[in-house]
Amino acid sequence: MARAHTVLARVPTRVRVTLAFVVVMAVLLGALGIFLYWQLGATLNATIDSGLRSRAGDVSALIQQADSGLAQAGRSPLTEQGEGFAQILDPRGAVVDASPPLRHQALLSHAELARAARGTLVVEHATSPIEPDRVRLLATPVQAQGRRLVAVVGASLESKEEAQRNLRRLLLIGGPVALLLASLAGYGAAAGALRPVELMRRRAQEIHAGRPGRRLPVPPSRDEVGRLGETLNDMLDRLEDAFMRERRFVSDASHELRTPLAILRAELELALRDADDVEGFRAAVGSAVEETDRLVQLAEDLLVLARSDQGRLPVRREDVPASHLLDAVSRRYGSRADQHGVLLTAVAADGLVLDADRLRLEQALGNLVDNALRHGATAVTVDAMPGEDGGVELHVRDDGHGFPEGFEGRAFERFSRADLGRTGGGAGLGLAIVQAIARAHGGRAHARNRAGGGADVWIALPPP
Repeated sequence: MARAHTVLARVPTRVRVTLAFVVVMAVLLGALGIFLYWQLGATLNATIDSGLRSRAGDVSALIQQADSGLAQAGRSPLTEQGEGFAQILDPRGAVVDASPPLRHQALLSHAELARAARGTLVVEHATSPIEPDRVRLLATPVQAQGRRLVAVVGASLESKEEAQRNLRRLLLIGGPVALLLASLAGYGAAAGALRPVELMRRRAQEIHAGRPGRRLPVPPSRDEVGRLGETLNDMLDRLEDAFMRERRFVSDASHELRTPLAILRAELELALRDADDVEGFRAAVGSAVEETDRLVQLAEDLLVLARSDQGRLPVRREDVPASHLLDAVSRRYGSRADQHGVLLTAVAADGLVLDADRLRLEQALGNLVDNALRHGATAVTVDAMPGEDGGVELHVRDDGHGFPEGFEGRAFERFSRADLGRTGGGAGLGLAIVQAIARAHGGRAHARNRAGGGADVWIALPPP
């Protein structure tokens, strides 16, 4: 059974559809042929029975009117050759009167005669004394000549059987021909239905990364094939967008890595060239350490984003008081704020508790505070407040120049920075990491310019 299923699975789809169509059509044609054959036989039997009843009534009337039955009736049309045959039997089976060839042998057996004496009986016999073919007999009780008799009339079934043979011959010849034509039509219909799939397959072979923008042809019909083509094209759109993002990601990452690596190499070469200059050697090594730290941070940021893309950014949720979270961020960046001459303030709503990963949120708020310290003017405020939907919002506000016009929409994209140069500041991954952490918690990050100047960037977390 399993082997047959495996072999069938290798058969082309259009052939399998055609085979199924052929099997169904064969069953239908067979059932229809049997029904027609049976219906024809039933109709012919009904016609013969109607004629036999009519003749039985005539025979009964004849024997009731004549003193000596059929013999006195002379050459009645009912007993002439070619008009069937008739016979009158007494209850013991003796022939009282009959058509000339039937005067010596009863047409009914004793059991059939007993049943006919109680009511009308219709039977078929393989032969009769005057007919080599099958005959159909109708026997009915008659009260005549002072006694109870049975009138028997019969007719040959040769015409009926000939009609059924002709129908059977027609079905045996026409049935296979009709099945063949239906099979060809089914194969053509299956091929036509699968033609759009074949066109999509051929186009899919031509689609590759070097020729973006190509899509599968979608048939105009709104059926399963059309919806399949639309779904596959949507999938290609998503894959192409992801591919383009990854390509930009790799390009930007290469650009960001090139600068610190070049500086690191230059500092190491300088240190080797001036090995006798201890102070210069120390300065070169210190600069190399700074560039190494920058490379390590960049690698960690890329790892966070890669895990976020794969849906595997680990989040260990716990109850985190908002005041504790903001105090930790304030202590961490307090000295840097003093160096920049910026007043760092942290304000949390009373009793506000977050269901979140504390380390991840500290990392996200740290990135926001770091950006605010580099771009703010004199003050940076970190707020934690209830959100409109029952969640929590963590805001970082500064009083600097804010975002350039139109930058808010792409502020959280990777390697996006308000300044177009790549020689200073961060790598442009800080806000992208903030967005990744917010999404890992089921929330979102937002950015906007403040009406009075400066920027407002916040993380909106959903209710627990």
